[in-house]
Amino acid sequence: MQKMEININADLGEMAGQDEAIMPYLFSCNIATGGHIGDEESMRKTIELANEHRVKIGAHPSYPDTNNFGRVRPEISDSALKESLKKQLYNFYELAAKIEVEIHHIKPHGALYHDVANDKNKAALFLTILDELGLKTSIYTLKDGFLNEFGQKEHKIYFEAFIDRRYKDDLNLVNRKESHALINEAKRVWEQLESMYYHEKVKVETGNFVPLKADTYCLHGDHPNALEILQYIYRKVNQNK
Repeated sequence: MQKMEININADLGEMAGQDEAIMPYLFSCNIATGGHIGDEESMRKTIELANEHRVKIGAHPSYPDTNNFGRVRPEISDSALKESLKKQLYNFYELAAKIEVEIHHIKPHGALYHDVANDKNKAALFLTILDELGLKTSIYTLKDGFLNEFGQKEHKIYFEAFIDRRYKDDLNLVNRKESHALINEAKRVWEQLESMYYHEKVKVETGNFVPLKADTYCLHGDHPNALEILQYIYRKVNQNK
């Protein structure tokens, strides 16, 4: 099948059970490195699957917190966090080297994703880890965040937006605890992607449109309607050519 021209990414290797089905529709993917979930077997399987479908591969490190799936900031010292993240990334890159597959980017997961954007100390710590490991890779992160601000001198930054989550007026995501936080209908997800990709704006929860420019667009790999949504988007993108 023809490759998706829009950089739609998904978080994979998270035991959601649909990686094989949705992989052909992705431009890039972020593979769990064992912090919130994943092990050597799941990493190897997902890396090989992505390589088979010519999908760009990213590491998806997180707080070492399997109980909360990495979505809650744990009580952890900077030294312990640094040790965990270095181990996650080292193991992932070592495995990719053995398979002779190139890693395209790194995207932090869950609470870590937001902390390295909103906390300058966490952003600096994360970039120190990449420097110590000698990783000059691209990074997926938020446009208005410290990881972008501090990281752009040494790394190529891809600004990320979310196509299956609703936004507040300040462009923060609506909390997952809210009933309307997740967009479930394929048509609605497409409308949000279309607005962001073609018009560089997003409709927020108040109904207003707010400017938003992104380089990559995330659909969560554990979304229950991920395959239906990606197939719908694929048809729409090809119709617009």
